[in-house]
Amino acid sequence: MVALVTGGAGFIGSHLVEALLSEGYSVVVLDDLSTGNEKNLASVRYKITLYRESILSQDLKGVLRDVEVIFHLAAQINVRRSVEDPTYDLKVNALGTLNLLEQARDVERFIYASSGGAVYGEPRYLPVDEEHSTDPISPYGASKLAGEKYVQLYGYNYGVKYAILRYANVYGERQDARGEAGVIAIFLDRLKAGRALTVFGTGEQTRDYIYVGDVVRANLLALKREGVFNIATGVETSVNELIEIIAGVTGIVPEVEYAPPRKGEVQRIYLSTTRAREKLGFNAEVSLREGIARVWRSMR
Repeated sequence: MVALVTGGAGFIGSHLVEALLSEGYSVVVLDDLSTGNEKNLASVRYKITLYRESILSQDLKGVLRDVEVIFHLAAQINVRRSVEDPTYDLKVNALGTLNLLEQARDVERFIYASSGGAVYGEPRYLPVDEEHSTDPISPYGASKLAGEKYVQLYGYNYGVKYAILRYANVYGERQDARGEAGVIAIFLDRLKAGRALTVFGTGEQTRDYIYVGDVVRANLLALKREGVFNIATGVETSVNELIEIIAGVTGIVPEVEYAPPRKGEVQRIYLSTTRAREKLGFNAEVSLREGIARVWRSMR
């Protein structure tokens, strides 16, 4: 089977590419390398076909030839950039997804990477399940939700089988602290450089942090299921608690500086994992402490 991974040179995408190859798939990667890095594919470069093109390209026939399943990970994922430039965010995340769907109507399966941390908005209850209302408070959340709706429309109108995976906060090896990175990569990078950690707000804001290897497993399981699924650990961790865990793993007590909170960011969220467990057979296996230890070892 031929699988296309958009954003396959990125942090999550490159791990997924490796996993698909190990499962016997022929893999095609579509990535314009605007945030991805070809170095992430160094170990598999001669086992894949890489197209350095945008998901906004009007001619993807060559890329899509023989493709049976698409993992759509390419996106603009920076919440702050979405606030500063919502038009660009919409263009990449919504129009890019629509463009890909329109040119791939005959694909057998479409797996869409969405954001459980952004599409729900400020939670009305915790943990947030898939039935929770979707009320984004950032342009990024709105554009990812629009992408979800287009995927569902193409499923309804053209019979494309799909799975929508609403990721929690993903972290792991290869996450670029100087790119569109999450807080764990940024904190570890600053710690390694002997710099203070900057916390926006009080540090009591919470997230659900999930290791990249678990996210990859969820994508593979989604090849056999349809629907909308939270991909998370179901564990709520504050930024202040995260710093304590990092200090325990690294043996370094960091200097912490507090700054005003940022617009468009949810204050408290963690996700229900019940549906993913019951329907996908998915459980996160890597604890936050163990995952951070793996990333720290790789950085050192």
